[in-house]
Amino acid sequence: MPHDAVPLSDAFAADSLYDAASLRVVEARAAQALGEGFGLMSRAGQAAWRELLAHWPQAQRVLVACGPGNNGGDGYVLARHARQAGRQVVVVHLPGHEPRSELARRAAQDYFAVGGAVERFEGSLPPADVIVDAVFGIGLSREPDQATQALIAQINAHHAPVLALDVASGVDADRGCVMGAAVIATRTIEFIAGKAGLRTGAALDHAGVLSLANLDIPRDWFDGCPVHAQRLTPVALAHWLAPRRRDSHKGSNGRVLCIGGELGSGGAIVLCAQAALRSGAGLVEVATRAQHVAALLARLPEAMVNEVVDAQSLQPALDRAGSIALGPGLGQNEWGRGLYERAVASAKPLLLDADALNLLATHPFALPADAVLTPHPGEAARLLGITTAQVQRDRFAAAKALCERYACVAVLKGAGTIVAAAHETPRLIAAGNPGMAVGGMGDVLSGVIAALRAQGLAAFEAASAGALLHAAAGDAAAHEGGERGLLPSDLMPWLRHFVNPER
Repeated sequence: MPHDAVPLSDAFAADSLYDAASLRVVEARAAQALGEGFGLMSRAGQAAWRELLAHWPQAQRVLVACGPGNNGGDGYVLARHARQAGRQVVVVHLPGHEPRSELARRAAQDYFAVGGAVERFEGSLPPADVIVDAVFGIGLSREPDQATQALIAQINAHHAPVLALDVASGVDADRGCVMGAAVIATRTIEFIAGKAGLRTGAALDHAGVLSLANLDIPRDWFDGCPVHAQRLTPVALAHWLAPRRRDSHKGSNGRVLCIGGELGSGGAIVLCAQAALRSGAGLVEVATRAQHVAALLARLPEAMVNEVVDAQSLQPALDRAGSIALGPGLGQNEWGRGLYERAVASAKPLLLDADALNLLATHPFALPADAVLTPHPGEAARLLGITTAQVQRDRFAAAKALCERYACVAVLKGAGTIVAAAHETPRLIAAGNPGMAVGGMGDVLSGVIAALRAQGLAAFEAASAGALLHAAAGDAAAHEGGERGLLPSDLMPWLRHFVNPER
C-alpha cells in the first residue's frame, strides 16, 4: 500500500452496502433504543416526503400505493405529511392488503385522522403528478402474485414519475434480480443503509436514481452486521495509484505479456496491449500470430511484438513477463490451446479472459495462485455449468462460486460489475454505462488489470482498481460523445487521465 494511502475499509465505510438480514438487526436495535418501532417509521416517512418535495415540489396530486407491511406504513406516513401540506392525496392498496403490522396500522390511523382517503385497486389508477411505491420493502423473497403484478404494470404504465421507498417493489434487495415484475422507479430513497442488490443486474433498470436517508442511525448500531458489498466510485482510485517516484524507470513500472490474436481476431490483442500501456505498464510484450505483427507495430510501436508459432516458442516471453493477460482473440483451436496450457503452467501472475475462459471451462487446468478471471455472464455460466439466467439471478452468488471453484479472483462483468475473492468483502463498481456493451471492451479491461498487477498490486486490488479505472474511463468517453457508438479505443486517453488521479 502507498505510504499515504488510507485503508480502504476506513476510507469508504460510508459506501458499505448491506443485505436484508443485517438491516433487520439494525431496525430491531433502533426499536429497542427508541422505545418502540414507530419512531423509525415516522423518520422514514418524513424523509421520503422531503425527498418528494425536493424533486417534485410542484406536484399537487400524490398517489401512494401501499402494501400491508411496514413499507406500506412508511407510505401512510408520507401520505399524512402530503395531506397536511395541502396536497391532494390518494392511497391505493390491493383488496385484502389492508395494513397488517401493528406499526402500519398505526400509520394508517394517523393518516385517516387528518381526513386521508383510501381506494382499493380495481385495475386502474387515478391521475397523479407523482406516484409513491410503498408496496414491498426489503423482505420480498418471492414472485409477486397476479394481482400485485397488475398493480405494478399500472404504475409502470402511468405517466407520472415514481418515487420508490427503500426498494422498487418486485426487486430483490439482496440479489438484484427482478422476480416476475417490478416497479420501474424514477428515484429510490433507501432507508438506514444502501442495499447491495440495488446496484447490480436487473435492479439497475428499476431503481432509478438512488439516494439515502440514514434516519440518524448511529454507526455503532451496525456493529456485528457483516457488510454484504463495498461500493467503489472513481475517487477510490487515489487509494491505489499514488504518484510515481522521480527515479522510477520502465523496468520498475512492470512488464506485461499479452497473449492472443488468432487469425481473424488480431484487433483484440491490440486493444489489450494498448490498454496496458495507457494504464502505466513500463513494458508491454505481445505474443501473437505472424500475420498480425506488422499491423500491430504500425498501430502500436511502443509494444514489443513477437510471432509465436507454438507453445514452445512462447516460453522466452513467459520467462520475461511480470504479469500475463491471456485470452483476447486467442481462439480455441490447437494454437490457442497450446498457448493457454503453457501460460497457465508458468505460475506467473495471470489474467484470463475471453477464449482463455472458454478453454478453462472445457479444459480445466490448475490455475496459479490469485489468478484473475474476468467473465461476462455467459462465460461465467459456462465456467459454473449453469445458465446465464441463473448467473444473473444472483450475481453475488455466481461471483463467489467462481472464486471457490477456481481459487481465483473473479471480476463478474456487466451492469454493476462485481469483484470477488475468497475471504474478501465483494466490491461493486459504481461506474460504467450501456455504451460499453460492445466487442473489445473486455480486451481493454484485460490490459488494464494486467498492467496494474505488473505494477505491484495484489490480484484482488488490481482487479478492483482495474475494473473501476476501466468503468470511469468509459463514463468519461461516453460523456464526451454519447453512449451509442462508443468504441473501446475511445477509452485510451481517459485511461491515462484516470490512472493519474493526482491530476
